[in-house]
Amino acid sequence: MTQTASPSLQGRVTLIILAGALVLSAAMGTRQTFGLFINPFSYDRGVPVTLVAFAIALHNLVWGFAQPFAGAMADRHGPAPVVAFGAFAFAGGLAMAALAPSGVWLVIGLGVLVGLGISCTTFGVVLPAVSRAVAPEKRSMAMGLVSAGGSLGQVALVPVAQGMRQAYGVSTSLFVLALILCCAAPLGLFMTLHRRKAKSAKTGAASSTPASSATTTTTTTTTTTAQHNDGEHVSLRDVLHQARTHRGFQLLTLGFFTCGFQLAFIATHLPGYLLMCHMPIGLGATALALIGLFNMAGSWACGWLGGRYRQHHVLGWLYLIRGGAIALFFLLPKSDTSVVIFAAVMGLTWLGTVPLTSGLVAKVFGARHLGTLFGVCFMSHQVGSFLGAWLGGYVLDVTGSYNLIWAATAILGAVAAALHFPIDDASVVPPMRQPVPATA
Repeated sequence: MTQTASPSLQGRVTLIILAGALVLSAAMGTRQTFGLFINPFSYDRGVPVTLVAFAIALHNLVWGFAQPFAGAMADRHGPAPVVAFGAFAFAGGLAMAALAPSGVWLVIGLGVLVGLGISCTTFGVVLPAVSRAVAPEKRSMAMGLVSAGGSLGQVALVPVAQGMRQAYGVSTSLFVLALILCCAAPLGLFMTLHRRKAKSAKTGAASSTPASSATTTTTTTTTTTAQHNDGEHVSLRDVLHQARTHRGFQLLTLGFFTCGFQLAFIATHLPGYLLMCHMPIGLGATALALIGLFNMAGSWACGWLGGRYRQHHVLGWLYLIRGGAIALFFLLPKSDTSVVIFAAVMGLTWLGTVPLTSGLVAKVFGARHLGTLFGVCFMSHQVGSFLGAWLGGYVLDVTGSYNLIWAATAILGAVAAALHFPIDDASVVPPMRQPVPATA
C-alpha cells in the first residue's frame, strides 16, 4: 500500500509546488516591473515622482496589513478562493492605474487594490499551502523551490513590460500584466489538493473497518502524529499569544523590516538612479531582470541551507552580505559591469529571506497557523517596504540625490544581522502524548 500511494503523494506535492511557483511568478513578476513606470507616469502624465512613489509604497503597506487576514482566510478555507480574489483584485488595480485620469485614481489602483491583491497571491498564502503538504524536514527546501520558481516571473515579465511600454505605451503594458494575473486566478485550486486529500483520509478513517485493521491504522496514525504534533491542536488565540511574547519572534519581525526596506527601495528606484548616473536607458530593466534570474538560484540555495543549518544564522549572514554589497555599489564608481555584479549579488540574497523566515516560524510554532503568523511577521516587512519606496522619492525631491537612502539601506543590513543571530529557534509546540502500546 505504501509503495502504491507514494508516487501519487509525490505527484500531488509536485503539482502544489508548481502551482504555487506560477502564482508567485505572476504576482511577484508584475510587482517587479513597477519601477519601470515611475518616469513615464511622471513625465508623460504629469504626476509628481513623489506621488507615484507614494502609490507604489502604499501597496506595500496595504499588502502588509492585509497579509495576516489573507493568511488566516487561507488557513481556514484553503488557498483557492483567496488566490482567485487576489488575482482579480490585482488585475483590477493595474487596469485602474492604466486608465487613471489623475494621481488619486493611480493611488487607489496601484496602491490599494494592488496591495490587497498581492497579499492574497504571494508568500503568506502560497508558502503555508506548500508547508502543509510536505514533511517538516523538507519544508525549507520545498519553500525554497517555490520561491525560486516564482522568480521566473521576475525574469520574464520585466523585459515584457519594458518592451510593451516602449512599443505601445504604459496603458497597454499594464493591461497585458492584468491579463496574466487573471490567468493565474484558477491555480489556487491545485494548491488545495493536499487539503482535500487530508479531509478524504479523515472521512475514510471514520468509516467502519475490521477491528484489527482499525486498531492498526489508529496506532500507526497516532504514532506518526506523536512524532510531530505540528501545532494541529493549538488554537489560534494561544499561538498568537505565544508569538507576541516570544523574544525570537519579536527579533525576527524587527529584522524583517530591513528586508522590506532594502528590496522596495532598490526595485522601485534603481532604474531612475542608474539614469541619474548617466548609465544606458535599458540598463535598469536589465538589472531588475538579472535580480530575478539570480534570485532563482538564491532562493533555492537559501532553502537548501535552511534545511542543513540553523535558519536564523543563515539569515544573519544573508543580511550581512546584502548590506555589504549595497555599501560597495554605492561607494564605488558605476559601470555596466558593476551594475551587473550588483544585480547578481542582490538576486542571490533577494527573496531567500522568505523561505528561511517562514521556515523558522513553522519550526518554532508549527505549520497549522503559519499563514497567520507569517502574515503578522510580514507586516513589519511591508512597513519597511513602504518606507523604502516612499522615502526614496521623498529624499530625491528634497535633496536631489539618493545618497542618504543608500547609506541607510546599507547600515540596516548590519542591524538586521545583529537581530537575527541571537534568536532562540526551539519549538514551543507541546509534544503529543505517546500512544499506549496495544496489548494482546
